[in-house]
Order: sequence, then C-alpha cells, then structure tokens
Amino acid sequence: MPTFEKITLASRSPRRADILRSVGWPFEVIVADIDETRYDGEAPTDYVRRLSLAKATVVASKIEEGLVLGADTTVAIDNHILEKPIDDEDARRMLRLLSGRWHEVLTAVALVRHGHERDPVVAVETTKVRFAELSDDEIDWYVSTGEPLDKAGAYGIQEKAALFIEEIQGDYFNVMGLPVRSVYKLITTLKTEDC
Repeated sequence: MPTFEKITLASRSPRRADILRSVGWPFEVIVADIDETRYDGEAPTDYVRRLSLAKATVVASKIEEGLVLGADTTVAIDNHILEKPIDDEDARRMLRLLSGRWHEVLTAVALVRHGHERDPVVAVETTKVRFAELSDDEIDWYVSTGEPLDKAGAYGIQEKAALFIEEIQGDYFNVMGLPVRSVYKLITTLKTEDC
C-alpha cells in the first residue's frame, strides 16, 4: 500500500492541486514567484527543467523542513514553445497552429528536500497530443470561453478543449500539468536511497 509523505507544492496551479488531492496525497501550497522568461534559443526540455527546479529551490528556502515539489509545463510544436497566450488573438494563433496536428506537452518535476545535502531530483515527462482540425468558428467559440488564457498552448485537456483532442500518447495527467506517476516513482526512489 502506498504511503505518501506530505509535500509542499511550489505552484499556484489548481490543476496540480486537484491531481494530488485525487490520489490522496497530503500537501500544502507555497507559491514560488520566479521570473519565467525563456532564454534565447532555450530548448523546451531545458526550459521546463530550469523553471521546475527554480520553483522548488525558492520554496525550499522558505520552509523549516520537508520535501518540495516544483513543476512546470509547456507545449511545443516543431520545437517551438507555446507559452500561455498573452491575449485572445495569441490564443487563436496557437490553436490554429495546433489544429489537425500532433504536438508535445512537457512537464518537468523537481524535488528538493530542505536542509538535505542530496542533490535535487528533476525528471521530464513528454506526452504527445493530436488535435482535430479546428474550424474558425470552433476556435472563436473556445477562445470566447476564456479557458485558453491561463494555459500553456492555449488549451486545457480536462476542460472544454477535450472536444477537440483526437488522440494522446503518454500520460494524461502530464497534459493536465502534473505527471503524478512520475512524482510517485521519484519520491519512492528517494525514500529507498535514504534507507
């Protein structure tokens, strides 16, 4: 039977919190306010690794003890990162780019234990997602819901955009923002190594 060590989630994402709650993982939230500006030429994998580790490290410095989980998710198509759209027109641009095509969703998770000399652990999960062909009316409707504006790639698979997802290859929860199986495996490995 799995045992869950309480963690500190370094994220304001309600989706990540919902995923942890759904599996019964005890946690508290402390938001890490970091600069998420992407470096010129930074690859999607390097980008999410850097941000997840920065979030976990910042929050670990604020707590007395315990394990901190940082996570960052991005969407990439043709090795081009689609961050959160800046406005409705940017969301439309992203959705037109995704229409009828495969893309990748990458989430990095970083674990940092406060006051522990162990190096942080970082892993990246990649899931492939294929959108249906979207009409202009469908794009306009989806943008009008307001959902795209706070999501990498301008969509949330667990919400209204589910209407347009034809296929996924990989971890569904990764597309939501937290590959909880990967987190469980990483923490289990840490506990085994600490014994």
